[in-house]
Amino acid sequence: MSDARVRLPVHERTGFVLVQPHYPENLGACARALKTMGFSRLMLVRPGRLAVPEHAMAFKMSVRAWDVLYGTERHAELSTAVAGALVFATTSRRGVSGVLTARDAAKLAVGEAERGREVRILFGNEKTGLGADEVDRADHRLRIPMAGDQPSINLAQAVQLVAYELFVAALALRGERSEA
Repeated sequence: MSDARVRLPVHERTGFVLVQPHYPENLGACARALKTMGFSRLMLVRPGRLAVPEHAMAFKMSVRAWDVLYGTERHAELSTAVAGALVFATTSRRGVSGVLTARDAAKLAVGEAERGREVRILFGNEKTGLGADEVDRADHRLRIPMAGDQPSINLAQAVQLVAYELFVAALALRGERSEA
């Protein structure tokens, strides 16, 4: 079976939540990143005035992921975006306890999605990431390991990496091989 046609419970039950994103380019690139891994649920919490699906740069960067982009959910509060879900907060901050790698978080998330649980992955804005209160609301924290002195990556890159880890973990659970 081609990876592009794979639909798994994790695809249906996972929402990628961008908290206060600033740049429309990142919104479009996030939509594209999700689509490439079979995900479609992009959620915004209090986006900046330009970080909206209707912005021309969001459209340009989404490259054939327009369905994901225009299906973006908007929430005034984080609580409504994560209600009832198992929540993972991304962080690049040091000293945060109980941090999982994206790979380990993906295995846990996929297992919960397989059991019917909704999952949300939180990403902070491009300048400051998630605030301490937003991280504290999560059930789990995850960090994408970085080398050297650069502690973080672009928002869309982070979304892509987490979506990839979720997809690969879901394939592994099903005993399928991804073509890397």
